[in-house]
Amino acid sequence: MKKNLHPETLMMSYGYRPEWSEGAVKCPIFQTSTFAFRSAEAGKAFFEVAYGLREKGAREKTGLIYSRLNNPDMEILEDRLTLWDGAEACAAFESGMSAITTVLLEFLQPGDLLLYSNPLYGGTSHFVHHVLPKWGVHVLGFRPGATQEELVRLVEQSGLSERLAMVYLETPANPTNDLVDIAMCRAVADRFSTTERRVLVAVDNTYLGPLWQHPLKHGADLVLYSATKYIGGHSDVIAGACLGSAELIARVKNLRTFLGNMIAPHTGWLLLRSLETLQLRMEKQAANAQILAQRLKEHPVVKHVHYLGLLTPADGEAYKTYRRQCTSPGAMVSFEVKGGEREAFAFLNHLKVIKLAVSLGSTESLAQHPATMTHAGMAPEEKAAFGITDALVRLSVGVEHVEDLWWDLEQALDKACQVSPACEPQHTPRTKALS
Repeated sequence: MKKNLHPETLMMSYGYRPEWSEGAVKCPIFQTSTFAFRSAEAGKAFFEVAYGLREKGAREKTGLIYSRLNNPDMEILEDRLTLWDGAEACAAFESGMSAITTVLLEFLQPGDLLLYSNPLYGGTSHFVHHVLPKWGVHVLGFRPGATQEELVRLVEQSGLSERLAMVYLETPANPTNDLVDIAMCRAVADRFSTTERRVLVAVDNTYLGPLWQHPLKHGADLVLYSATKYIGGHSDVIAGACLGSAELIARVKNLRTFLGNMIAPHTGWLLLRSLETLQLRMEKQAANAQILAQRLKEHPVVKHVHYLGLLTPADGEAYKTYRRQCTSPGAMVSFEVKGGEREAFAFLNHLKVIKLAVSLGSTESLAQHPATMTHAGMAPEEKAAFGITDALVRLSVGVEHVEDLWWDLEQALDKACQVSPACEPQHTPRTKALS
């Protein structure tokens, strides 16, 4: 009897057989630009499929041609990434932004309307606001907590309802952890779809990674990742991924071929290594984050904590969406210190264990100041509207011992309190020698 194995088991070998590579247990790095054909006829057949001149046969294997089109490390990585999200296909990229921009360029045309959630990651926001309009694409944002009726009305009032092509979501939002109801957005997309034109729903799932949220199960057509984050998990690669149906990903891969932004063999190999510990890392990070978020909530120098695990039924639709859509509160915590930029900077400048750096999802804990760093390009009024204040700090929780992390947060918060004229320290942090 054949057993359906779990993804964490399949991460060790799925898509690869040792006999393909001299019995090597792990997939080697295929550091080559090109591949030899068995015959001219085989080369012709490979190119026919690669360039969409004909459909691949039922038992036909996609042939290796050139590493801009395909490479064993890339293909095996793509196969394994489909397992967590239950996707038919995956396209891997050399960065998260290359995955995002390729998708937007492939599925949006001049005159189309893109409806997107706020706030967005700074890089995505810049592309949406400053690049897509150059190509004649109209963009329309909506606020966190918007209802289905509000979104329908927003699209209708734009006068471009017949040109709505995509609803683009980032949920939870970076850096505020605001949630967007994916199923609700699917209903909005369906409202404006026709038999000739389906309005797509694309979701940036980087913040919760492939373990803690599965957008395809809630009606999304495409899922996007900065694989640099949890999938890579070691702050040593830049990569991205897009997952969805075989039909849609074939279009994404076709454009990727000509943009040349595919993942490199060595990067693909590094991500294959990282996938083997993905669940272990993410579960430890989430466990640490839940402890720290609760303690931060009770700390006298902290004004407010944004963390999914702190949502309660009193939070209404946000709580309902979290319970329905997410399998874990994740490991991203944002919080406001009492005061403003001066206090936030004092806190960040006195961290000793946690690194002051952007990015997220890696084994080490990182902290940064969104208003002046990752979201510096946003207009001041947008930052204010979406809660990206001068006092906001974003924390990506790693796998360190949780008590060491809490000691670091406590002593840095005490320093933040010392620079604030309105703050009176209410406790003395425990001291701990650093080796």
